[in-house]
Amino acid sequence: MKNKVKILREEKNLTQTELAEKSGLSLRTIQRIESGNALKGFTLKSVAEALETEPENLFPDSIENHGTDRAKLINISALSGLIIPFADIIFPLILTYRTKDSRNKELGKSIVSIQILLAVILSVLMIISPFVQKGLNTKFPVFIIPLVVIICIKLWVIIKNGISLNRKNDLSIKLKTNFL
Repeated sequence: MKNKVKILREEKNLTQTELAEKSGLSLRTIQRIESGNALKGFTLKSVAEALETEPENLFPDSIENHGTDRAKLINISALSGLIIPFADIIFPLILTYRTKDSRNKELGKSIVSIQILLAVILSVLMIISPFVQKGLNTKFPVFIIPLVVIICIKLWVIIKNGISLNRKNDLSIKLKTNFL
C-alpha cells in the first residue's frame, strides 16, 4: 500500500523534488517520509501546507475515510434547494470550491453536476408546462406535475448518495462527465 504523502503528491502531479521545494524541506526528507518515516512537528505542518490538506489527512489511518465527511456535508447541503431556489446548486458549489482536498472536490463536483442537470430539466419543463396546459385546454396547473416529480427525484438522489457515502465512501449516483 502506498504512503499517504505519496498518494497526495501524485494526485497533485508533483515530483518529490517539487514537493521538497514547495514545502521547504530537503529531497532526502521527502524520500524518508514516503518510505515510511513518521511525520511530526514542523515537517508535518510543512508537508500538509504544501499538499494543501490538513495534517491529520497525512496519517495512514485516515486513508479509509478520506473525504467522506466533507462530501456528506456537500451532499446534504443540496437539500437547501427545497427552501431557496437554486440553493441546491449554490451551497454545494461553495462548499466544493472551499475544499482543498482533491477527493472531496471531485465528489462535490459530481454532486453539483447532478443538481445542475435536474435544475435545467425542471426549468425546461416549467417553461413548456403553460403551453401543454393550453394545448390540453385544462384548468389544472400542469406545472405542478414536473415540479413534484423533480423534487422527488432530487430527494431520492440525495438520500441514495448519502447512504452510499456512509457505506462505500463513494457516490452511487453520478454522471459520467461533470459540468464543472
